[in-house]
Amino acid sequence: MVLKSTFTFLAVATLAVFSATPVAEAHSWADCIDWKFNNPKKQDWTDKGGKCVGYARRFPTGKAFGSLDSDDPSRHYQQVRKNPDSALPCSNHRAGVEPGADETRANPPSKAYGGKYGQMTVTAVGDTLCVRWPAKNHAAKNEPNGMVQINLSKVRNGADISQQELLKNTIARLPYRNCMPGSNEDRRACGGCFKVPVRASGIYLLQWRWMLNKNEWYTSCADIQIGK
Repeated sequence: MVLKSTFTFLAVATLAVFSATPVAEAHSWADCIDWKFNNPKKQDWTDKGGKCVGYARRFPTGKAFGSLDSDDPSRHYQQVRKNPDSALPCSNHRAGVEPGADETRANPPSKAYGGKYGQMTVTAVGDTLCVRWPAKNHAAKNEPNGMVQINLSKVRNGADISQQELLKNTIARLPYRNCMPGSNEDRRACGGCFKVPVRASGIYLLQWRWMLNKNEWYTSCADIQIGK
């Protein structure tokens, strides 16, 4: 009887230890599509170093940086592993290995922005856009420095194109580990900048896409309004 009680106590204590142990999330997303530095000569990706003026589709504002993998739905969307290049380019909250937030195109696109969501990116040909993302434990020295793909549709004011077509329109490759220093590998702020290519005035699909492991891609989608 004593042995049984002791075993029960140890089992419960062990379960409590595991339950109290924080689980590190390991997936990333585009936290901001148009990040503006307070000092353009110094790239500071932290909340003290700038502000976001353009977001992904239906991106909730007012949340702590890097915390949205704990929300329901989460922001990270992992495309199917067997053939990710044939997967949906933007999460619909259902498809994918890890369904994320609803990033399907709204009609009109402006319905996915404003109110409880962040605003749409408004830019022009030749402007510099800076995209920010959380490290999510993948910016350490022993992690591979994979590249973030920035894909931009050539279809103006139209439906989202396929992932295969987006891959024909990669306009930038940004080092994933371009991050701020810090001991919290999960919440380190990272980012990269690129020039807006020539497009006729209109609204276009922009995709942030990053491969964690082979055939394990994470994406974020945004509508950006490009002017001359």
